[in-house]
Amino acid sequence: MVERRMTSLDCAVCHMSDQALLEEARGAAIRERSATTRLIALLMEVDARRLYLGEGYSSLFTYCTRELRLSEHAAYGRIQAARTARRFPRVLELFESGDVTLTTVCLLAPHLTPGNHQALLNSSRHHSKRDVEGIVANLRPQPAAPTLIRKLPQKNVRRDAPNPRLVAAETTLDLTPVAVAPAVQPTSPVATMSPLAPELYKLQVTLRCSTHEKLRRVQALLRHTLPDGDVAAIIDRALTVLLSDLERTKAGRTEQPRSSREVCRRSRHIPAGMKRLVWIRDQGLCAFVGTQGRCEERAFLEFHHRQPYAAGGLTVVENLELRCRAHNLYEAERYFGDRLPLLARESAGAVGRVLK
Repeated sequence: MVERRMTSLDCAVCHMSDQALLEEARGAAIRERSATTRLIALLMEVDARRLYLGEGYSSLFTYCTRELRLSEHAAYGRIQAARTARRFPRVLELFESGDVTLTTVCLLAPHLTPGNHQALLNSSRHHSKRDVEGIVANLRPQPAAPTLIRKLPQKNVRRDAPNPRLVAAETTLDLTPVAVAPAVQPTSPVATMSPLAPELYKLQVTLRCSTHEKLRRVQALLRHTLPDGDVAAIIDRALTVLLSDLERTKAGRTEQPRSSREVCRRSRHIPAGMKRLVWIRDQGLCAFVGTQGRCEERAFLEFHHRQPYAAGGLTVVENLELRCRAHNLYEAERYFGDRLPLLARESAGAVGRVLK
């Protein structure tokens, strides 16, 4: 095994205090944006003068990838930003300040005009890629994609491979009737979802043969109420039932809550009524508040004792909060330190009850 040698930079970083490390990381990000802004400004002029031709490259993209050694993705983003900034210089200001990213610029570039660029750029500040895709979909709505169910060709598998007869089906879902199309070449099995227009999304997912069979059976059973077998309507109904069940089991949601019973405050068990009150109060989000604000994670939520249960904390609404798994563990490590592994072995879940 090759041992990694520690450089002088590694050594310097290892000896930084927590605050110094965070400040240095923030400063490095600022310097990186400044350097990228400078590169984009230079590429604007190189492109305008077409200097890459004299260097022996047929395009600015080839110049960036071969001469500047940028990856294809990095070259594309910087060239797109450079050409957009030539038309709308404010793009560079917003990028250098960190208000927009290269991804945001690339998504907005085809839709910016002299009349709307100020409003579009301002509305996209500090937004994620998904948010900006929604802005673009609202600006340029697309028609609904047709529902297609296609059987993918079976891949060549080894004789010793498990489940050799497994067949996958690719399904593209929207709000139009079902249509059956001939087989096509295999596509990526990763599910994708993108906005087409306000309140309209395109979902593409790969299904197993057994799941496809369930879909067909559901379509057949719903023909009286859904004559066209609309897959999007079936998905909506299924998700409604699943969401209701998950909220009931994980958050104690119910249409007819029972009157609360006296519970043992020293028990680790959290009754459904107590879960419901904590979930509503914390809005289904992690309630941890850091130096830069509240964490708003919705996934992997757990019920956390403000005063740890292992340290005598009571199981009451006032002592419970929602935490994402990362912040639940983070606070446990801060509170218990080296004792945490021992406590975990003695009592599983002593520092927080997982929603399950």
